[in-house]
Amino acid sequence: MSDLSLRLTLTRNFLAKANKLRPRVAIVLGSGLGTVADMVEVRTTIAYRDIPNFPPATVAGHAGRLVFGTVNEVPVVVFDGRLHFYEGLTMEQVAYPAYVSRELGAEVLIATNAAGGVCEGLSPGDLMLVRDHLNLMGDNPLRGEHAHAKATPFVSMRDAYDPALLDLALRESGEVGIALKLGVYAALSGPSYETDAELRMLYAAGADAIGMSTVPEVIAARYCGMRVLALSVIANDAMPKRRRRLADLDHAAVLHEVERAAPRVRTVLERIVTALGR
Repeated sequence: MSDLSLRLTLTRNFLAKANKLRPRVAIVLGSGLGTVADMVEVRTTIAYRDIPNFPPATVAGHAGRLVFGTVNEVPVVVFDGRLHFYEGLTMEQVAYPAYVSRELGAEVLIATNAAGGVCEGLSPGDLMLVRDHLNLMGDNPLRGEHAHAKATPFVSMRDAYDPALLDLALRESGEVGIALKLGVYAALSGPSYETDAELRMLYAAGADAIGMSTVPEVIAARYCGMRVLALSVIANDAMPKRRRRLADLDHAAVLHEVERAAPRVRTVLERIVTALGR
């Protein structure tokens, strides 16, 4: 048994004693989206710091708690607060929520994040479904030792974002008049924001939105055989041709924009989870 497998076993055993719910869907909430957890009929709440082997969340806008409950009778686990590579964690630690989700029995991972809009068709406040990604973080959670000895680390990432889940999200959001766009998400390590030269490079490379998260969890989830959906809130305008002065961008402004979009994110996620339970 690998060290990661052992840590996961200890985490799973602790959570199994603290909570009897077996989630079908796992949701990771990004910056400023903590209120989305209000859609859950809560059974159990556990702080990250109280869970064996679970890293704490240290960034503003991330509560750092695990929420077990149901959404219209569908059992879910919500990670209210994300872990980031730029916090000094290993990539394995950043991806730990995905591994834990699978250990708990979840078959679907829904990741959310705040992102900067790079393409001309995205503006602050828009919601974007991730259809593909660029991993520019300089690391990979599957590098080195692996959680499941029988699984290969050479995981195909083609259609990592499940096409059927994308169709479901578009259909459910359309029924309530909430527009979702589709795009490519580029993940960088952060925590500094991008230079103008980097933004021009990302634009030329085909990125539609940029952020500092999500991709590690997605890679780990696909490694574990989970279906994945990801939703970005466009929190700032990073399109090179319209770029404002770098001094105009800060984390507080990002959180403010995401919090404004949170009610729409909640509506969309609630409908998606409910549909997955039919």
